[in-house]
Amino acid sequence: MLTSTPPQDTTRRPPRIARPDPLTRSADPACPLPGPGGTEEFWAAVRSGGHPVVAPDPEGDDDHRAVTFLWQGTPATRAVQVLPNKLGDPRDPEVNMAAQVPGTDVWHWTLRLRHDWRGTYDFYVDEGDGPEYGTPAYWQWLRTRRRPDPLNPSALPRRWSGDPVSYAELPAAPRAGDWLPRPDATARGRVAAHDVPAGNLGGSRRVWVYEPPLPAGHSAADLPVLVLLDGEHWQPRLGLSHLLDNLIDDGRIPPVVALLPDSVDAGTRWADLTCRPGFVSFLTDELLPWTAARLPVTDDPARTVVAGQSLGGLAAAHAALSAPGRFGNVLVQSGSFWWPDGPDAEWLTGRIAQEPRLPVRFRLSFGEQEWVALPAARRLRDTLAAAGYDDATYHEFNGGHDYLCWRTELADGLVELLSPATTGPGTRAPQP
Repeated sequence: MLTSTPPQDTTRRPPRIARPDPLTRSADPACPLPGPGGTEEFWAAVRSGGHPVVAPDPEGDDDHRAVTFLWQGTPATRAVQVLPNKLGDPRDPEVNMAAQVPGTDVWHWTLRLRHDWRGTYDFYVDEGDGPEYGTPAYWQWLRTRRRPDPLNPSALPRRWSGDPVSYAELPAAPRAGDWLPRPDATARGRVAAHDVPAGNLGGSRRVWVYEPPLPAGHSAADLPVLVLLDGEHWQPRLGLSHLLDNLIDDGRIPPVVALLPDSVDAGTRWADLTCRPGFVSFLTDELLPWTAARLPVTDDPARTVVAGQSLGGLAAAHAALSAPGRFGNVLVQSGSFWWPDGPDAEWLTGRIAQEPRLPVRFRLSFGEQEWVALPAARRLRDTLAAAGYDDATYHEFNGGHDYLCWRTELADGLVELLSPATTGPGTRAPQP
Protein backbone atom coordinates (compact mmCIF):
# COMPACT_ATOMS: atom_id res chain seq x y z
CA MET A 1 0.00 0.00 0.00
CA LEU A 2 1.04 3.61 -0.49
CA THR A 3 3.04 5.01 2.38
CA SER A 4 3.86 8.49 1.07
CA THR A 5 1.99 11.58 2.26
CA PRO A 6 0.42 13.57 -0.60
CA PRO A 7 1.43 17.20 -1.10
CA GLN A 8 -0.70 19.89 0.51
CA ASP A 9 -1.57 21.55 -2.76
CA THR A 10 -4.11 24.40 -2.88
CA THR A 11 -4.29 24.76 -6.67
CA ARG A 12 -7.82 24.27 -7.99
CA ARG A 13 -7.16 24.10 -11.71
CA PRO A 14 -5.25 21.93 -14.18
CA PRO A 15 -2.11 23.17 -15.93
CA ARG A 16 -2.57 26.04 -18.39
CA ILE A 17 -1.27 24.67 -21.66
CA ALA A 18 -2.16 25.47 -25.25
CA ARG A 19 -4.01 23.01 -27.45
CA PRO A 20 -1.27 21.08 -29.32
CA ASP A 21 -3.21 20.67 -32.56
CA PRO A 22 -5.66 23.13 -34.14
CA LEU A 23 -9.33 22.37 -34.67
CA THR A 24 -10.16 21.25 -38.19
CA ARG A 25 -12.51 23.95 -39.37
CA SER A 26 -14.43 23.49 -42.60
CA ALA A 27 -15.25 26.17 -45.12
CA ASP A 28 -18.12 24.02 -46.39
CA PRO A 29 -21.17 24.12 -44.09
CA ALA A 30 -23.15 20.93 -43.63
CA CYS A 31 -26.23 22.59 -45.12
CA PRO A 32 -26.96 25.24 -47.75
CA LEU A 33 -27.04 28.65 -46.10
CA PRO A 34 -29.70 31.22 -47.02
CA GLY A 35 -29.05 34.45 -48.79
CA PRO A 36 -30.20 37.89 -47.60
CA GLY A 37 -33.90 38.10 -46.90
CA GLY A 38 -36.34 35.89 -45.05
CA THR A 39 -35.00 32.82 -43.30
CA GLU A 40 -38.25 31.25 -42.06
CA GLU A 41 -38.01 28.28 -44.41
CA PHE A 42 -34.35 27.75 -43.52
CA TRP A 43 -35.02 27.58 -39.77
CA ALA A 44 -38.05 25.36 -40.29
CA ALA A 45 -35.89 22.92 -42.24
CA VAL A 46 -33.26 22.92 -39.50
CA ARG A 47 -35.86 22.20 -36.83
CA SER A 48 -37.32 19.31 -38.79
CA GLY A 49 -33.97 17.86 -39.83
CA GLY A 50 -32.18 17.96 -36.50
CA HIS A 51 -29.40 20.07 -35.02
CA PRO A 52 -26.45 20.39 -35.21
CA VAL A 53 -26.54 19.66 -38.93
CA VAL A 54 -24.39 16.70 -40.00
CA ALA A 55 -23.37 15.99 -43.61
CA PRO A 56 -20.83 13.82 -45.44
CA ASP A 57 -17.24 14.95 -45.28
CA PRO A 58 -16.53 17.51 -48.01
CA GLU A 59 -13.15 15.82 -48.58
CA GLY A 60 -14.83 12.47 -49.24
CA ASP A 61 -13.54 10.61 -46.18
CA ASP A 62 -16.19 8.13 -45.00
CA ASP A 63 -14.76 8.24 -41.46
CA HIS A 64 -15.45 11.97 -41.07
CA ARG A 65 -18.42 14.32 -41.14
CA ALA A 66 -19.01 18.04 -41.53
CA VAL A 67 -20.85 19.31 -38.44
CA THR A 68 -22.46 22.75 -38.51
CA PHE A 69 -23.67 24.52 -35.38
CA LEU A 70 -26.29 27.22 -36.03
CA TRP A 71 -27.64 30.07 -33.93
CA GLN A 72 -30.61 32.28 -34.76
CA GLY A 73 -29.57 35.77 -33.78
CA THR A 74 -31.47 38.99 -33.20
CA PRO A 75 -30.83 42.47 -34.64
CA ALA A 76 -28.71 43.16 -31.54
CA THR A 77 -26.51 40.04 -31.80
CA ARG A 78 -22.88 41.09 -32.13
CA ALA A 79 -21.10 37.73 -31.82
CA VAL A 80 -21.71 34.03 -31.16
CA GLN A 81 -19.19 31.57 -29.78
CA VAL A 82 -19.66 27.78 -29.99
CA LEU A 83 -17.85 25.65 -27.41
CA PRO A 84 -18.18 21.88 -27.68
CA ASN A 85 -16.56 20.08 -24.76
CA LYS A 86 -12.77 20.40 -25.15
CA LEU A 87 -13.03 21.45 -28.80
CA GLY A 88 -11.58 24.84 -28.16
CA ASP A 89 -8.72 26.60 -26.42
CA PRO A 90 -9.24 29.46 -23.95
CA ARG A 91 -5.97 30.90 -25.27
CA ASP A 92 -7.41 31.20 -28.78
CA PRO A 93 -11.13 32.02 -28.43
CA GLU A 94 -11.47 33.47 -31.91
CA VAL A 95 -11.30 29.98 -33.44
CA ASN A 96 -14.70 29.16 -31.93
CA MET A 97 -16.50 32.28 -33.17
CA ALA A 98 -19.38 31.74 -35.58
CA ALA A 99 -19.79 33.75 -38.78
CA GLN A 100 -22.97 35.61 -39.72
CA VAL A 101 -24.57 35.17 -43.12
CA PRO A 102 -24.74 38.83 -44.23
CA GLY A 103 -28.19 40.35 -44.02
CA THR A 104 -29.68 37.42 -42.09
CA ASP A 105 -30.18 36.15 -38.56
CA VAL A 106 -28.10 33.02 -39.31
CA TRP A 107 -24.82 32.46 -37.44
CA HIS A 108 -22.85 29.33 -38.36
CA TRP A 109 -19.70 27.42 -37.36
CA THR A 110 -18.55 24.18 -39.01
CA LEU A 111 -16.06 21.55 -37.91
CA ARG A 112 -14.74 18.45 -39.64
CA LEU A 113 -14.97 15.62 -37.07
CA ARG A 114 -14.37 11.88 -37.05
CA HIS A 115 -17.66 10.03 -37.24
CA ASP A 116 -17.38 8.53 -33.72
CA TRP A 117 -17.22 11.92 -31.95
CA ARG A 118 -19.76 12.89 -29.31
CA GLY A 119 -19.87 15.81 -26.92
CA THR A 120 -21.83 18.35 -24.97
CA TYR A 121 -21.69 21.96 -26.09
CA ASP A 122 -22.76 25.50 -25.24
CA PHE A 123 -23.38 28.74 -27.11
CA TYR A 124 -22.13 32.07 -25.74
CA VAL A 125 -24.05 34.97 -27.25
CA ASP A 126 -23.12 38.65 -27.30
CA GLU A 127 -26.27 40.76 -27.67
CA GLY A 128 -24.34 44.02 -27.84
CA ASP A 129 -24.19 44.92 -24.15
CA GLY A 130 -20.65 43.88 -23.28
CA PRO A 131 -17.10 45.30 -23.30
CA GLU A 132 -15.17 46.11 -26.44
CA TYR A 133 -14.93 43.05 -28.66
CA GLY A 134 -11.67 41.11 -28.49
CA THR A 135 -10.26 42.59 -25.27
CA PRO A 136 -9.30 40.30 -22.35
CA ALA A 137 -12.28 41.66 -20.42
CA TYR A 138 -14.53 40.81 -23.37
CA TRP A 139 -13.62 37.13 -23.40
CA GLN A 140 -14.17 36.85 -19.66
CA TRP A 141 -17.52 38.58 -19.98
CA LEU A 142 -18.61 36.43 -22.92
CA ARG A 143 -18.17 33.27 -20.83
CA THR A 144 -20.97 34.59 -18.60
CA ARG A 145 -23.40 34.65 -21.55
CA ARG A 146 -24.01 30.92 -21.85
CA ARG A 147 -27.09 29.74 -23.72
CA PRO A 148 -28.48 26.25 -24.37
CA ASP A 149 -29.30 25.13 -27.89
CA PRO A 150 -33.03 25.79 -28.54
CA LEU A 151 -32.88 23.69 -31.71
CA ASN A 152 -31.72 20.48 -30.00
CA PRO A 153 -33.86 18.52 -27.50
CA SER A 154 -30.96 16.19 -26.60
CA ALA A 155 -29.53 17.34 -23.28
CA LEU A 156 -27.99 16.09 -20.04
CA PRO A 157 -28.25 17.57 -16.56
CA ARG A 158 -25.43 20.01 -15.94
CA ARG A 159 -22.95 19.35 -13.14
CA TRP A 160 -23.93 21.12 -9.90
CA SER A 161 -26.69 23.38 -11.29
CA GLY A 162 -28.02 25.40 -14.19
CA ASP A 163 -29.79 24.66 -17.44
CA PRO A 164 -29.28 21.24 -19.03
CA VAL A 165 -26.35 21.01 -21.42
CA SER A 166 -27.01 20.15 -25.07
CA TYR A 167 -25.17 17.30 -26.75
CA ALA A 168 -24.50 15.81 -30.18
CA GLU A 169 -23.50 12.31 -31.26
CA LEU A 170 -22.15 11.39 -34.69
CA PRO A 171 -23.26 8.14 -36.36
CA ALA A 172 -20.46 5.85 -35.13
CA ALA A 173 -20.36 7.17 -31.56
CA PRO A 174 -21.31 4.74 -28.77
CA ARG A 175 -24.89 5.13 -27.62
CA ALA A 176 -26.08 5.06 -24.03
CA GLY A 177 -29.18 2.89 -24.47
CA ASP A 178 -28.30 0.92 -21.33
CA TRP A 179 -29.12 4.04 -19.31
CA LEU A 180 -32.77 4.12 -20.38
CA PRO A 181 -35.33 2.57 -18.02
CA ARG A 182 -37.05 -0.43 -19.55
CA PRO A 183 -40.84 -0.21 -19.23
CA ASP A 184 -41.20 -4.00 -19.28
CA ALA A 185 -38.56 -4.66 -16.62
CA THR A 186 -39.75 -7.19 -14.04
CA ALA A 187 -37.24 -6.28 -11.34
CA ARG A 188 -35.69 -3.00 -10.30
CA GLY A 189 -33.24 -2.14 -7.59
CA ARG A 190 -34.00 0.16 -4.69
CA VAL A 191 -32.24 3.47 -4.09
CA ALA A 192 -32.27 5.45 -0.87
CA ALA A 193 -30.19 8.34 0.49
CA HIS A 194 -28.60 7.92 3.92
CA ASP A 195 -26.54 10.11 6.21
CA VAL A 196 -23.47 8.02 6.98
CA PRO A 197 -21.23 8.93 9.94
CA ALA A 198 -17.99 10.43 8.63
CA GLY A 199 -15.78 11.21 11.58
CA ASN A 200 -12.72 11.15 9.32
CA LEU A 201 -14.27 14.04 7.37
CA GLY A 202 -15.64 15.95 10.34
CA GLY A 203 -19.33 15.06 10.36
CA SER A 204 -21.55 12.92 8.16
CA ARG A 205 -21.95 12.39 4.44
CA ARG A 206 -25.02 11.74 2.36
CA VAL A 207 -24.64 8.51 0.42
CA TRP A 208 -27.05 7.03 -2.14
CA VAL A 209 -27.27 3.26 -1.73
CA TYR A 210 -28.45 1.02 -4.55
CA GLU A 211 -29.72 -2.43 -3.52
CA PRO A 212 -29.98 -4.73 -6.55
CA PRO A 213 -32.89 -6.88 -7.63
CA LEU A 214 -32.08 -10.56 -7.19
CA PRO A 215 -32.89 -13.05 -9.96
CA ALA A 216 -34.89 -16.10 -8.98
CA GLY A 217 -32.77 -18.57 -7.06
CA HIS A 218 -29.95 -16.06 -6.44
CA SER A 219 -28.66 -15.85 -2.88
CA ALA A 220 -28.33 -12.38 -1.40
CA ALA A 221 -25.18 -13.33 0.47
CA ASP A 222 -21.80 -11.87 -0.41
CA LEU A 223 -22.85 -9.27 -3.01
CA PRO A 224 -20.09 -7.39 -4.86
CA VAL A 225 -19.72 -3.67 -4.15
CA LEU A 226 -19.29 -0.57 -6.32
CA VAL A 227 -18.19 2.70 -4.70
CA LEU A 228 -18.80 5.48 -7.26
CA LEU A 229 -17.72 9.01 -6.34
CA ASP A 230 -19.71 12.17 -7.14
CA GLY A 231 -22.86 10.28 -6.24
CA GLU A 232 -25.12 13.35 -6.19
CA HIS A 233 -24.72 13.61 -9.95
CA TRP A 234 -24.66 9.95 -10.93
CA GLN A 235 -27.87 8.97 -9.17
CA PRO A 236 -30.31 11.87 -8.70
CA ARG A 237 -29.42 13.57 -12.00
CA LEU A 238 -28.23 10.79 -14.33
CA GLY A 239 -30.12 7.80 -12.91
CA LEU A 240 -27.37 5.24 -12.35
CA SER A 241 -29.92 2.77 -11.02
CA HIS A 242 -31.38 2.31 -14.53
CA LEU A 243 -27.98 1.29 -15.87
CA LEU A 244 -27.36 -1.17 -13.03
CA ASP A 245 -30.86 -2.65 -13.39
CA ASN A 246 -30.28 -3.27 -17.09
CA LEU A 247 -26.77 -4.70 -16.77
CA ILE A 248 -27.94 -7.06 -14.02
CA ASP A 249 -31.06 -8.05 -15.96
CA ASP A 250 -28.93 -8.89 -19.01
CA GLY A 251 -26.51 -10.95 -16.91
CA ARG A 252 -23.59 -8.74 -17.92
CA ILE A 253 -22.77 -8.04 -14.28
CA PRO A 254 -23.90 -9.84 -11.13
CA PRO A 255 -26.27 -8.14 -8.68
CA VAL A 256 -24.14 -5.43 -7.07
CA VAL A 257 -24.58 -3.00 -4.18
CA ALA A 258 -23.60 0.53 -5.23
CA LEU A 259 -22.52 3.22 -2.77
CA LEU A 260 -22.52 6.79 -4.08
CA PRO A 261 -21.07 9.39 -1.70
CA ASP A 262 -22.11 13.03 -2.11
CA SER A 263 -19.31 15.46 -3.01
CA VAL A 264 -21.15 18.27 -1.13
CA ASP A 265 -19.78 21.25 -3.13
CA ALA A 266 -16.84 22.18 -5.33
CA GLY A 267 -14.59 23.25 -2.46
CA THR A 268 -15.23 20.12 -0.41
CA ARG A 269 -14.72 17.99 -3.49
CA TRP A 270 -11.27 19.46 -4.08
CA ALA A 271 -10.34 18.95 -0.45
CA ASP A 272 -11.51 15.31 -0.39
CA LEU A 273 -10.50 14.01 -3.80
CA THR A 274 -6.91 15.25 -4.06
CA CYS A 275 -5.38 12.07 -2.60
CA ARG A 276 -6.47 12.77 0.98
CA PRO A 277 -5.84 9.93 3.48
CA GLY A 278 -8.86 11.05 5.52
CA PHE A 279 -11.17 10.43 2.57
CA VAL A 280 -9.75 6.94 2.06
CA SER A 281 -10.32 6.28 5.76
CA PHE A 282 -13.94 7.38 5.40
CA LEU A 283 -14.45 4.85 2.61
CA THR A 284 -12.64 1.94 4.25
CA ASP A 285 -13.25 2.48 7.97
CA GLU A 286 -16.70 4.06 7.95
CA LEU A 287 -18.67 3.65 4.72
CA LEU A 288 -17.87 0.00 3.96
CA PRO A 289 -18.40 -1.19 7.58
CA TRP A 290 -21.63 0.83 7.78
CA THR A 291 -22.80 -0.96 4.63
CA ALA A 292 -21.75 -4.41 5.85
CA ALA A 293 -23.82 -3.93 9.00
CA ARG A 294 -26.94 -3.45 6.87
CA LEU A 295 -26.48 -5.44 3.66
CA PRO A 296 -24.95 -8.82 2.74
CA VAL A 297 -21.89 -7.48 0.92
CA THR A 298 -18.55 -9.08 0.16
CA ASP A 299 -15.27 -8.22 1.83
CA ASP A 300 -13.36 -9.67 -1.14
CA PRO A 301 -11.33 -6.85 -2.76
CA ALA A 302 -11.43 -8.68 -6.11
CA ARG A 303 -15.20 -8.16 -6.14
CA THR A 304 -15.09 -4.55 -4.95
CA VAL A 305 -14.72 -1.62 -7.37
CA VAL A 306 -13.94 2.01 -6.58
CA ALA A 307 -14.70 4.34 -9.48
CA GLY A 308 -14.52 8.01 -10.34
CA GLN A 309 -14.13 10.64 -13.02
CA SER A 310 -11.77 13.62 -13.23
CA LEU A 311 -10.61 14.34 -9.66
CA GLY A 312 -12.81 11.40 -8.67
CA GLY A 313 -10.69 9.16 -10.90
CA LEU A 314 -7.54 10.35 -9.17
CA ALA A 315 -9.15 9.75 -5.77
CA ALA A 316 -10.39 6.29 -6.78
CA ALA A 317 -6.90 5.22 -7.86
CA HIS A 318 -5.42 6.65 -4.66
CA ALA A 319 -7.99 4.80 -2.54
CA ALA A 320 -7.27 1.45 -4.21
CA LEU A 321 -3.50 1.87 -3.91
CA SER A 322 -3.83 3.00 -0.28
CA ALA A 323 -6.18 0.14 0.66
CA PRO A 324 -5.64 -2.79 -1.73
CA GLY A 325 -7.09 -5.11 0.89
CA ARG A 326 -10.46 -3.38 0.41
CA PHE A 327 -10.42 -2.25 -3.23
CA GLY A 328 -9.08 -4.73 -5.76
CA ASN A 329 -10.46 -2.90 -8.80
CA VAL A 330 -10.30 0.74 -9.81
CA LEU A 331 -12.33 2.20 -12.67
CA VAL A 332 -10.97 5.57 -13.78
CA GLN A 333 -12.40 7.90 -16.42
CA SER A 334 -10.50 11.05 -17.38
CA GLY A 335 -8.62 10.96 -14.10
CA SER A 336 -6.76 14.11 -13.07
CA PHE A 337 -3.35 12.45 -12.86
CA TRP A 338 -1.67 15.74 -13.71
CA TRP A 339 -2.36 16.76 -10.10
CA PRO A 340 -0.89 18.80 -8.55
CA ASP A 341 0.04 21.62 -10.90
CA GLY A 342 3.53 22.47 -9.66
CA PRO A 343 6.76 20.89 -8.46
CA ASP A 344 5.01 17.70 -7.33
CA ALA A 345 3.15 17.23 -10.64
CA GLU A 346 1.81 13.71 -11.32
CA TRP A 347 2.43 12.78 -7.69
CA LEU A 348 0.43 9.54 -7.72
CA THR A 349 2.13 8.23 -10.87
CA GLY A 350 5.48 8.87 -9.21
CA ARG A 351 4.45 6.82 -6.19
CA ILE A 352 3.37 3.92 -8.40
CA ALA A 353 6.78 3.94 -10.08
CA GLN A 354 8.59 3.81 -6.75
CA GLU A 355 6.60 1.19 -4.86
CA PRO A 356 6.01 -2.57 -5.33
CA ARG A 357 3.17 -3.77 -7.52
CA LEU A 358 -0.06 -4.10 -5.54
CA PRO A 359 -2.98 -6.53 -6.09
CA VAL A 360 -5.11 -3.89 -7.83
CA ARG A 361 -6.64 -4.09 -11.30
CA PHE A 362 -6.95 -0.85 -13.30
CA ARG A 363 -9.44 0.05 -16.01
CA LEU A 364 -8.57 3.48 -17.46
CA SER A 365 -10.21 5.58 -20.19
CA PHE A 366 -9.60 9.11 -21.42
CA GLY A 367 -10.94 11.39 -24.14
CA GLU A 368 -8.83 12.01 -27.22
CA GLN A 369 -9.80 15.69 -26.96
CA GLU A 370 -8.51 16.09 -23.39
CA TRP A 371 -5.24 17.64 -24.45
CA VAL A 372 -4.46 18.84 -20.90
CA ALA A 373 -4.97 15.42 -19.26
CA LEU A 374 -3.68 13.05 -21.97
CA PRO A 375 0.10 13.46 -21.49
CA ALA A 376 -0.19 12.53 -17.80
CA ALA A 377 -2.67 9.74 -18.63
CA ARG A 378 -0.29 8.13 -21.09
CA ARG A 379 2.60 8.39 -18.64
CA LEU A 380 0.43 6.67 -16.04
CA ARG A 381 -0.39 3.90 -18.54
CA ASP A 382 3.30 3.35 -19.27
CA THR A 383 4.22 3.50 -15.57
CA LEU A 384 1.66 0.83 -14.70
CA ALA A 385 3.04 -1.43 -17.41
CA ALA A 386 6.61 -0.93 -16.21
CA ALA A 387 5.55 -1.60 -12.60
CA GLY A 388 4.05 -4.98 -13.52
CA TYR A 389 0.33 -4.15 -13.69
CA ASP A 390 -0.08 -6.48 -16.66
CA ASP A 391 -3.87 -6.70 -16.31
CA ALA A 392 -4.41 -2.92 -16.50
CA THR A 393 -6.44 -1.81 -19.51
CA TYR A 394 -6.35 1.61 -21.15
CA HIS A 395 -8.75 3.10 -23.70
CA GLU A 396 -9.10 6.46 -25.46
CA PHE A 397 -12.50 7.55 -26.79
CA ASN A 398 -13.28 10.33 -29.25
CA GLY A 399 -14.64 12.92 -26.86
CA GLY A 400 -13.74 15.26 -24.04
CA HIS A 401 -14.04 15.66 -20.29
CA ASP A 402 -17.68 14.82 -20.48
CA TYR A 403 -20.42 12.90 -18.68
CA LEU A 404 -21.88 12.13 -22.09
CA CYS A 405 -18.85 9.93 -22.75
CA TRP A 406 -18.39 8.78 -19.16
CA ARG A 407 -21.85 7.15 -19.13
CA THR A 408 -20.93 4.52 -21.71
CA GLU A 409 -17.37 4.22 -20.43
CA LEU A 410 -18.75 3.49 -16.96
CA ALA A 411 -21.02 0.77 -18.32
CA ASP A 412 -18.18 -0.85 -20.28
CA GLY A 413 -15.85 -0.66 -17.30
CA LEU A 414 -18.32 -2.29 -14.92
CA VAL A 415 -18.82 -5.16 -17.34
CA GLU A 416 -15.07 -5.57 -17.71
CA LEU A 417 -14.37 -5.57 -13.98
CA LEU A 418 -17.47 -7.31 -12.59
CA SER A 419 -18.65 -9.73 -15.27
CA PRO A 420 -19.04 -13.31 -13.98
CA ALA A 421 -16.41 -14.39 -16.49
CA THR A 422 -13.70 -12.38 -14.74
CA THR A 423 -14.76 -12.37 -11.08
CA GLY A 424 -16.61 -14.63 -8.73
CA PRO A 425 -16.72 -15.54 -5.05
CA GLY A 426 -13.25 -16.21 -3.83
CA THR A 427 -11.53 -14.71 -6.89
CA ARG A 428 -8.58 -12.57 -5.90
CA ALA A 429 -6.76 -9.88 -7.76
CA PRO A 430 -3.38 -11.00 -9.13
CA GLN A 431 -0.61 -10.91 -6.54
CA PRO A 432 2.55 -8.93 -7.06
